[in-house]
Amino acid sequence: MNFDLTINKIDTLEANLELIIVVDKNLDHRFVKDKDLLEKVGFKGEQDEVCLLIERDRLYVGIDSIGSVTTRTAIASAIRALKSTTYKSLKIASYMNHPKCTAVIRAMVEGFILGSYSFNKYKSNKTKPNIKDILISLEDYRDYELNIEACANALNRGQILAEATNFTRDIVNTTPDDCYPQIMANIAKKLAKENKLECKILKPKELKKEKMEAFLAVARASRHKPRVIHISYKPKNPIAVVSLIGKGLTYDSGGLSLKPADFMVTMKSDKSGGSAVLGIMKSVSEMNLPIEVHGFIGAVENMIGGDAYKPDDVLVAKNGKTIEIRNTDAEGRLVLADTLCYAQQEVKADYIFDFATLTGASVVGVGHYTSSIMGNSDEVKDRVIKGAKIAGEFATKLDFNRYLKKSLKSEIADICNISNTRYGGAITAGQFLEEFIEEENKDKWVHIDIAGPAFVEHSWGENPHGASGAGVRLMSRVLEGLIRATK
Repeated sequence: MNFDLTINKIDTLEANLELIIVVDKNLDHRFVKDKDLLEKVGFKGEQDEVCLLIERDRLYVGIDSIGSVTTRTAIASAIRALKSTTYKSLKIASYMNHPKCTAVIRAMVEGFILGSYSFNKYKSNKTKPNIKDILISLEDYRDYELNIEACANALNRGQILAEATNFTRDIVNTTPDDCYPQIMANIAKKLAKENKLECKILKPKELKKEKMEAFLAVARASRHKPRVIHISYKPKNPIAVVSLIGKGLTYDSGGLSLKPADFMVTMKSDKSGGSAVLGIMKSVSEMNLPIEVHGFIGAVENMIGGDAYKPDDVLVAKNGKTIEIRNTDAEGRLVLADTLCYAQQEVKADYIFDFATLTGASVVGVGHYTSSIMGNSDEVKDRVIKGAKIAGEFATKLDFNRYLKKSLKSEIADICNISNTRYGGAITAGQFLEEFIEEENKDKWVHIDIAGPAFVEHSWGENPHGASGAGVRLMSRVLEGLIRATK
């Protein structure tokens, strides 16, 4: 999509279609030109309600109030309504009287790009969005002393972030036979080359040398060899150093603790955490943020076979802790345990964030659309919650407690890879990971369980069926917030 900001009045712009956001339920706003027709068809201007008047070449979309979140979903709904049409261009007027109009412009751009996304790699008849050119009018900018440069910057960042999210969606949606650990490594190398990033790939021999035995155990039964990816963005004079760690299970059968057939479907999405890290690295580097960011991805496939790791095994993690295995389907925490240890060894970071589709318990607890946020520092967790809110992602805190932690006790090893209770599974998984965070980093680390929103089999908000790219916009907003906090 090509976006163009202009100070020309909306009525002077040439486009195939005009998109009008309706914020007044009485349809009395000056942008509304077809009140009688809208009333006849029963259009009420509810949030995300769409009405296309083909004879007038105008598309109306309702919004409860002007704001980033409401604008993003309304625009996404509008652009979806045009998928079967032949319109090539559209024009839209922005509401300049909103106190944060630059944020609204950014959300508008994100809505267009995120809402027009579709994954048709495996379709015989591939369809692409017809809308190519979008004109955004700032016709009232003089009345509100608007900074045009700030608007252009908002548009640019919105475009970068939305495209990085779609980049992540593509990786997650790709089938396991087409996206295994080596392919994830190739994607990272290509991204690094295009965006001038550093990239280091650890193969099995290096992983063995690093004593990442828990990680290697998960990979043993797969014909696809594991990889640990370290991709880095290093600007001059960074204001902070951040490490991002992603779970990259390119497929999870459950191992010998085999999943039921229905639960195996969609397990291509178990690489969502690692994919999000790649998307974040893309957005951070393209926005030229003054923050040094390191992405670590544990890419592995959990399969069955004669060499599979087993319940009753005891594995030794990179930090020397022994882990009793009672369920081979609790493999993501093993991959993250060693990858977290490696990341802390390689980089002394100010903040450490991990992303993982870690537990079904998170989905049971907070639903499909919400990420669970865990850690020891309320300040850092609150930064994540705030970033999620600005980005339009849902996130909520789950507090650690010492009573649940006792449920991970093992009689024969330092810790068990699953809890001895069925309750609080998302929290106990987070507390398991805490065992692999060095003492000096306990308050720098936050665990983000994206199992709920990462992959949903219906469209919602600005998200399509399948991968949402959860975590990309959230973390990019967190990093932008760190910049503001230092000014």
